[in-house]
Amino acid sequence: MTSPRILLAAHQIRPKKQLGQNFIVDPAFAEMIVQRAGILPEDIILEIGAGLGALTIPLARKAKKIFAVERDRQIIGLLNTKILAGNLSNVSIIEQDILSIDIEALAGDIGRKMVVIGNLPYNISSQILVQLIRSRNAVNRAVLMFQKELAQRITAKLGSKDYGRLSVMLQYSSDIKKLVDVKASLFYPKPKVDSEILELKFKTEIDPKAIDETFLFKVIKAGFGNRRKTLKNALAASELNMDANTAKIVLEEAGIDPIRRAETLSVEEFVKLGNSLINRESLAF
Repeated sequence: MTSPRILLAAHQIRPKKQLGQNFIVDPAFAEMIVQRAGILPEDIILEIGAGLGALTIPLARKAKKIFAVERDRQIIGLLNTKILAGNLSNVSIIEQDILSIDIEALAGDIGRKMVVIGNLPYNISSQILVQLIRSRNAVNRAVLMFQKELAQRITAKLGSKDYGRLSVMLQYSSDIKKLVDVKASLFYPKPKVDSEILELKFKTEIDPKAIDETFLFKVIKAGFGNRRKTLKNALAASELNMDANTAKIVLEEAGIDPIRRAETLSVEEFVKLGNSLINRESLAF
């Protein structure tokens, strides 16, 4: 594996900070990720941010098919050269922003669920996670690398300062497992912080289940939108179209003290609150 620094310099390409480009420099580390991900020969992989192919190549040698998503046209030329040099016929490059891809339609075309793998750019990590949650009927699981700060928010426990919107949404929809810590020195350019790799196994059955998941996610967003406020005031200040008195009534109906704050509510309590709001016929959302 040619050093990313040398390869990019040879083609007069600079890493693009706005795209969150940090390239893996150690092929042994890339192989380790593929091993830890537990890729099977029948797996169809959707790779987010294929870059220079550090993961794409070893993934292609393990899985049935790779859809390698990369939006940087300059990088795609180098990626394609590597794929051809490796004589790999099971890689399809998608020159597109991951957020513009209809994941469910892609899975529908191939007739099966996919495994999502990628080193997520920090600036759009949250958006990608929300996209995956909403598209999880098309995804078995995801193995993703996050900056440590975001990984800690995803895995945060109830009541902690890191426990927030993403914690609740992901813990509602998936089982989360930390796979490995990642040092910043394993990338070029070297990021300012270390990272973590998490595996998200999306649940096929959820209990308790939201009557309307889209609405549940709005309730979660409302609760954490003003996290210093009591839940009663946070809901009243949100886009849920209710006053403080109505919020107090609904919270009490759900068995939740209106003066609690969002970080004290379990996933199950958020579901109960969302379902209670849905069931109030007098509220027009």
